[in-house]
Amino acid sequence: MEDCLFCKIAAGEISSTKVYEDETVYVFKDINPIAPIHYLLIPKQHICCAAKITEENSSVVAHIFEVAAKIAAAEGLSDGYRIVTNCGANAGQSVFHLHFHMLAGVKMGWGAEVVQSAE
Repeated sequence: MEDCLFCKIAAGEISSTKVYEDETVYVFKDINPIAPIHYLLIPKQHICCAAKITEENSSVVAHIFEVAAKIAAAEGLSDGYRIVTNCGANAGQSVFHLHFHMLAGVKMGWGAEVVQSAE
């Protein structure tokens, strides 16, 4: 997509701090990190969100997780890391190009606030 921020980053049209790249995946440092290690793993192919993963493009997602494991091994993340994706505006997705946050370097809790419906 011509107006997609992450498509432009993957194409090298917008600068980023690259961590890893191959023909399918681009990984770069988040510009607003929430952990000592905060990388974004994106497919070079434009997929808007997790809801648009299909049989035809799911191999890209599998490859992203293979890359995450390689990065974790290369960076010695033996204490663990977290992979997160948001799907849709209500879940916090702000760039509508499938991406996974890789977070590490700090002990993490599980403190996401959930808004309860008024039923």
